[in-house]
Amino acid sequence: MERSVYHGVMDRLSDPALMDQTKLSARERILRTAHTLFYREGIRSTGVDRIIAEAGVTKVTFYRHYPSKNDLIVAFLDHRHRIWMSWFQDALPRHGNNILAIAPVLQEWFTDPAFRGCAFINALGEMGSSMPEVAQRTMQHKAELRKVIEGLLPENCDREDLAGAVAMAIDGAVVRAEWGEPTEAIHGFNHLIEGMCCLKPQT
Repeated sequence: MERSVYHGVMDRLSDPALMDQTKLSARERILRTAHTLFYREGIRSTGVDRIIAEAGVTKVTFYRHYPSKNDLIVAFLDHRHRIWMSWFQDALPRHGNNILAIAPVLQEWFTDPAFRGCAFINALGEMGSSMPEVAQRTMQHKAELRKVIEGLLPENCDREDLAGAVAMAIDGAVVRAEWGEPTEAIHGFNHLIEGMCCLKPQT
């Protein structure tokens, strides 16, 4: 069930193949097609012509909405941020809405067949040196994630510092899962979280 929750939400929000295309504007079709292809196959390997063909728009229409591929990349990251954060915050209450909920939430994501790692880490690896906007969007995404994590921590913690450490552990787990080791990634993440002193019962 957990895997289908993630898959259903993310597909509904991002995959144009699963939507009624007539209800989407041309701009939205382009963006959602780019989201699917960029995340699944990579930014550099996905050409504009393919996006145009799969979105069912003309070149004139494409360039009217996105004057360059770089403009579309930035829009893709903004879109990814919105839908991923929405899914993450909606998923936490299903597992207790506390710091221990992060591991099962990540498991939903890691075990989904569409999982290809963190879109922001991937984009930074591909485009970071040539597009400062990618680094900026990545920092903004990670900063918002840390804020959400802060809200999950008990008051007796140094929330800001600890949230940064947890966010870093999430990034490590994501990379490990992308290598094809989701079980080990979750186990390692859980081990770190359970070892936090401020989360242990006080005697």
